[in-house]
Amino acid sequence: MTKYANKILNLINESTAHMTAEQIFFELKNTEPGIVLATVYNNLNALSAKNMIRKISLEGQPDRYDKLDKHDHLICKTCGRLLDFSFSDLTESLKVQLDTEIFKYDLKVYFECPECRSNARRAQ
Repeated sequence: MTKYANKILNLINESTAHMTAEQIFFELKNTEPGIVLATVYNNLNALSAKNMIRKISLEGQPDRYDKLDKHDHLICKTCGRLLDFSFSDLTESLKVQLDTEIFKYDLKVYFECPECRSNARRAQ
């Protein structure tokens, strides 16, 4: 693994945010002034292909990147905020229902976050 790949992996694994490639680039620029955005994209694609990070694709938004620990995501349909959430593990249930092995799943639940609900109430 390259020096940049290690730094990107560490940054993602230590973060509580779901950063975009550009956010990762600007964060790394502080300690690696020679890095270019294409290098970040190339390393993110390689890490994702090797199943070392999660790539989260949301319609109309840039891809975001996350650590692999088992969790799901809540996405606000109004502001796009992405939050980690742990539902009961669905793997066993899916395995029984589909009668086949489940290797992984990516659950995204869309909702309206408390801040957007509050803003909507005030606007009424």
